[in-house]
Amino acid sequence: MIPHFLRILLAQIAQLLSGASVRWVDCQPDTCQRIYFANHTSHLDAVVIWSSLPMAVRAVTRPVAAKDYWAAGPIRRYLSEKVFNALLIDRQDIKVHQTPIHEILNAVGDRYSLILFPEGGRSSGEDVGEFKSGLYHLARRRPDLELIPVYLDNMNRILPRGEFLPVPLLTRITFGPPMWLEQGEHKQAFLERARAAVVRLRDL
Repeated sequence: MIPHFLRILLAQIAQLLSGASVRWVDCQPDTCQRIYFANHTSHLDAVVIWSSLPMAVRAVTRPVAAKDYWAAGPIRRYLSEKVFNALLIDRQDIKVHQTPIHEILNAVGDRYSLILFPEGGRSSGEDVGEFKSGLYHLARRRPDLELIPVYLDNMNRILPRGEFLPVPLLTRITFGPPMWLEQGEHKQAFLERARAAVVRLRDL
């Protein structure tokens, strides 16, 4: 009961801090299984995207987050695991037989959607960096999942790199039309197309 209350409260706080305006372009909120993939400039990115989703969609959507940040201390760990139901990935200790892709696929099952950031680490916010291969491998292993590009505007100024307290500002979140890995599409071509789908939303 408490985590459910906290989910509602923290979603409202995140919406208030970010002042987020949310747009869906050729796409609508849905509880079907999806991968929301976005540019990454702030530790609050996943929380802001999560909070912008309708409650029913939020309940079946898990942010993919860095374990070294979100498991650092009992409060962050509690919030990430019990409130946001985040999938914490260890970026340092990657095992050959248990890669992050395996962990993610096992956690998704036939129910959950994901929020992830293909750039890997955070960028300055001036441009969208090159995408790493994780999104491609997920799309190849689960071609049934809709891939939804998301562009976050102004998040890098709300919680800049190295800062601990967020500064309330206006943010814009734009969800774009779904895409899929095309048959025979090579990894690099797919990753460039996915990145372009996110960048395109910046100028809408």
